[in-house]
Amino acid sequence: MFDIIVFLIFVPVQLRFTVLWLRAAARRRAPWSTIARRAVFLLDALLAIGWFLNFVPALGGPVYFKLVHLVLGTFTTAYSFSAIFIFGALAVLQSLRKAVHADFNPGRRRLLNAAGNIAVAAPFAALAYGSLIGRLDFHVREVDVPIEGLPADLDGLRLVHISDIHLSPFLSEAQLARVIDAANGLRAHLIAVTGDLISHRGDPIDACIRQLARLKSDAGLVACMGNHEHVAELEDYTAKAAARVGIPFLRSQSRQLRFGAATLNVAGVDYQPLYEKSRYLRGADRLVLPGATNLLLSHNPDVFPVAAEQGYNLMLAGHTHGGQVSVEIFDQAINPARFFTPFVYGLYRHGPASAYVTRGIGTIGIPARIGAPPEISLLRLRKV
Repeated sequence: MFDIIVFLIFVPVQLRFTVLWLRAAARRRAPWSTIARRAVFLLDALLAIGWFLNFVPALGGPVYFKLVHLVLGTFTTAYSFSAIFIFGALAVLQSLRKAVHADFNPGRRRLLNAAGNIAVAAPFAALAYGSLIGRLDFHVREVDVPIEGLPADLDGLRLVHISDIHLSPFLSEAQLARVIDAANGLRAHLIAVTGDLISHRGDPIDACIRQLARLKSDAGLVACMGNHEHVAELEDYTAKAAARVGIPFLRSQSRQLRFGAATLNVAGVDYQPLYEKSRYLRGADRLVLPGATNLLLSHNPDVFPVAAEQGYNLMLAGHTHGGQVSVEIFDQAINPARFFTPFVYGLYRHGPASAYVTRGIGTIGIPARIGAPPEISLLRLRKV
């Protein structure tokens, strides 16, 4: 859905850029003019193929096809964001130039030209930083989560939350092992994983499960499915492979965990797609255990209001990557995820219930994180 929105915005922008590039090429002397025009058409052809590949998952097939799919799809998405930003920046600078044209000042004109050059270079520099540094800047975020009526034996319970791993060519098993080691150092009472272990069919799901099996906590690990397990048609395989190493994927199921005299009832559901909003958490109310503290694992955070109404005290979710590319303006985060959900990142409240949406570990689309670093969430339950 997000790719479609960006595509519809990007097409007129790219057509405008093509016209500008061709005008610039026409000013070159032959044979450079011909070479430049051909380069423009080649770029447009690569972008068209890249957009097509963005809408066609790399299911199976030869390794070289997956590589082409990955490189072109990523190049197209990155170019799209950069082009949209540049187009906006140039439009602003053009307006400024018109505003100062009547009062010509060579120094002011040079300043505007320098600002234009910086604006053009900025998105590429940001993408380079997000790909090489931000994408792998794993850190721990500690949050106190208020729970009304929390039993004394659950007060201070340490819950580690991991989501959106996306083990793929842009996140290696060695890099995931760093995340696992960091999580094991947090002395968790319970660890929860909320889906998207991989990005596409053919990604190393077994390696991801092998690393998850290394996670250690007092009460073990519980998990639910994400949309990428669903799209890759790997839900059944993932559940069976994980069960063999002692990791339960809760698929419309619940599990009761005892901590002293208190019971933590952990329920999990498969991915709840946005287009089935009227069917959110159908049947999940039967998993709520009266008298216990009820925790729901759901990859999609949009179900939170329904979960609160059904009686869940806490919900954990991922899916949004915290926007993955996020810019804060006047204390407001501007990112792609806000097109789809108000629950983008952090702690939310709905009546007496709480929800935490993590930024997750991996990436999708653009292999970069800007303003939304990957995180391991350490949640401490606190009695209100």
